[in-house]
Amino acid sequence: MLDAFSARLPAPFAVLGIRTRGERLTGIDYLPLEAATLRPVDAFAAEVCRQLSGYLSDPEFPFDLPLDTPGTQFQRRVWDAVREIGCGSTMSYLQVARQIGSAPRPVGTACGANRIPLLIPCHRVVGSNGLGGFMHSRKGKALEIKRWLLRHEGAIG
Repeated sequence: MLDAFSARLPAPFAVLGIRTRGERLTGIDYLPLEAATLRPVDAFAAEVCRQLSGYLSDPEFPFDLPLDTPGTQFQRRVWDAVREIGCGSTMSYLQVARQIGSAPRPVGTACGANRIPLLIPCHRVVGSNGLGGFMHSRKGKALEIKRWLLRHEGAIG
């Protein structure tokens, strides 16, 4: 079922709605802080929660989870490039675009289509003159989350 979560983990900026299929992570949704939590439904979901909790305690925590990332060939190229951006670092949409031979706007669109944030850290992709957008938004809660994550990682003050 598309709406089913395997766990809901509280975080300082949202409740993380975790989606799995078998032994693969398929999605993380940022739910409102007041959303109900949900204990992991199985051992793999518990491991996802353990690793996400590790990241929330230490932004350099190394994730080691199998991912299911369906997307276009272009989206996968963007996501692969984004996964190479180290903790505490950022790249602009333009820099990512140049790296993969594209343009900034499609890079932003691919980042917005990312279903596995944190592990595919699109929050580390910023505008040339500021934060840029996040989750197809240029203001509000989405940018508050992006700002929190970048502060947590030491990329911004």
